[in-house]
Amino acid sequence: MQKVKLGIIGVGNMGSGHIGNILSGATPEVEVTAVADRAESRRAWARERLGAGVKIFAEGSELIASGTCEAVIIAVPHYQHPGLAVEAFAHGLHVMCEKPAGVYTKQVREMNEAAEKSGLVFGMMFNQRTNHVYRKMHELVNSGELGAIKRVNWIITNWYRAQSYYDSGNWRATWAGEGGGVLLNQCPHQLDLLQWICGLPVKVQAFCHYGKWHHIEVEDDVTAYMEFENGATGVFVTSTADLPGTNRLELTMERGKLVCDGEKLELYKLDVNEREFCFEAENGFAYAEPHYSIVETDGENPQHIGVLNAFAGKILHGTPLVAEGREGIRGLTLSNAMHLSSWLNRMVEIPFDEDLYYEELQKRVATSQAKSGEAVYFSTEGTYGTR
Repeated sequence: MQKVKLGIIGVGNMGSGHIGNILSGATPEVEVTAVADRAESRRAWARERLGAGVKIFAEGSELIASGTCEAVIIAVPHYQHPGLAVEAFAHGLHVMCEKPAGVYTKQVREMNEAAEKSGLVFGMMFNQRTNHVYRKMHELVNSGELGAIKRVNWIITNWYRAQSYYDSGNWRATWAGEGGGVLLNQCPHQLDLLQWICGLPVKVQAFCHYGKWHHIEVEDDVTAYMEFENGATGVFVTSTADLPGTNRLELTMERGKLVCDGEKLELYKLDVNEREFCFEAENGFAYAEPHYSIVETDGENPQHIGVLNAFAGKILHGTPLVAEGREGIRGLTLSNAMHLSSWLNRMVEIPFDEDLYYEELQKRVATSQAKSGEAVYFSTEGTYGTR
């Protein structure tokens, strides 16, 4: 069987998870031929598990230039994603990038341009797109059978993180090291899904709270209001401090409502279009009773394994990716817009001034406090469901 020779740049929480999946045999068309990590402890960990046949490097740039692989996964702190991807494309390597695509859209736009010029495979690790309930929502919304979206409400507060999580790495939860908090670390998944299912809003007003629940610089609690081009509105609420948390997405549409709560997708379907019913009903208290059902899905949720297998499939057979790399800029656009709105304390239109965003970000980077201490690594197994 032909296999993709893969290099993994970054052997922290995510990189080690990918190695575990590959070694388990879950990705039969992928083999690890090289890894890179700046921490000697992680390089030692990789040597022990991968054996002498896998090349080990201290820097991602060394791995990229080594000729040991034909594709890479980039799983390092966020600021480094675009630069390493551009290097990889220049060396003729296919790229799978962990979320987020980068910290700011101007940087990611340059990465997308490099990918386009290279003609190589470029994917984003948006593993939540493999979840059967979100795939079904995307299908139903984009089929048009429920009409236009009128309202979007997403409460996603089940990203609980203890203080020890933020203390586990010097780069975590700092403007200089990570570039943001819950919007840039946990919620790229939901921001991607939101734009994938509903499209990007055109206006955002957000209220971000920085270090409200943890000893950190960046946001750990966000409430945002959104307006879409067709007049639909939405609210997006997230936090890493709610215990227990909630993950509930409601889409109110012209012909009913979709509710995703955990692993269940509910449909309240109308026989009529509400916009027509509103102006045709003669009784002012008229009410169209919806038909309730639990939507049947295929039940499949392969997560990272599904994304990586699709990546190999695209390289070897030309089959589709789960998420094209160039799409990473869309969820990041929403994240950046929320940050900028909060910083300026006003509504922000999309597209926004990317230079202004960068200037405001640099103000926060300039006051960012250095952290010390040994890095700590946690298993991420079982943390990617809808919960």
